[in-house]
Amino acid sequence: MIKSNSSLAAGPKYVIALLLVTFAIVPFIWIIATSFNASRSLMGATIIPSVFTINNYRDLLGNPNLSFGTWMLNSLKISSISVCFIVLLTCLSAYALSRFRFAGKRGVMMGIMILNVFPGILAMVAIFVMMQQFGNYIPAIGLNTHGGLICVYVAGSMSINVLMVKSYIDSVAVELDESALIEGASYFQIFWKIILPVIRPMVITVAILAFMATYGDFVIANLLLKGNENLTVMVGIFMFTQQRFDTNWGIVTAWTILAAIPVLILFFISQRYIITGLTMGAVKE
Repeated sequence: MIKSNSSLAAGPKYVIALLLVTFAIVPFIWIIATSFNASRSLMGATIIPSVFTINNYRDLLGNPNLSFGTWMLNSLKISSISVCFIVLLTCLSAYALSRFRFAGKRGVMMGIMILNVFPGILAMVAIFVMMQQFGNYIPAIGLNTHGGLICVYVAGSMSINVLMVKSYIDSVAVELDESALIEGASYFQIFWKIILPVIRPMVITVAILAFMATYGDFVIANLLLKGNENLTVMVGIFMFTQQRFDTNWGIVTAWTILAAIPVLILFFISQRYIITGLTMGAVKE
């Protein structure tokens, strides 16, 4: 009787979970089906294409007016360089905040937490003007440059990532640092050879999340990049839909599928590290 009642109580939970999963999966399946469908519209497509074709992919990759390959390489380059700087600066900053005592530490922590309260969209005008001014003195990081976009990505990703990594480092026993100092190790050696290997799951988590955020960004990239050869793949999709009166949604969905492949590969390879980094500590006794 008790088992029957518990099963009835769990029924609505399964129904809600099924609805949520359906809402999450059906649009993705529809996009895949549309990319292999001969129809040029989303409404005319079916989940099981009546005529299976790869013409949408052929038109996308073979169209000389679409620089899909260039834009994809731009996105991968910008995201990869951004992730390297984000991980390096985040780990060093988090290590300093976790292990050292210095004047203004509490103010720095408070400033980081306050920055997380305000949405980044509020800073769009300030970012545009700032990068415009930087370009007057250092053209490599001004408007319409990948260097400028990378600087914005790195600066914008520091706050929340620093807090995440600091919390992880706080869970590592300080006795490890003290033992290494007694043996004559420098602070950098402690960070590089002891702390960094221990927090590897969190480092990988930060790297993956940063790559997904920068690779999939549209707002900031569209704000700072204007030249056709400098665009990212996400901005390119938007430009393609805006330049045509009748948008070929078959090409757009094929574009979406190809653009998502790097992120999906990276996520499935590092999935276990992401779960570990977000749910576990690294306490060493």
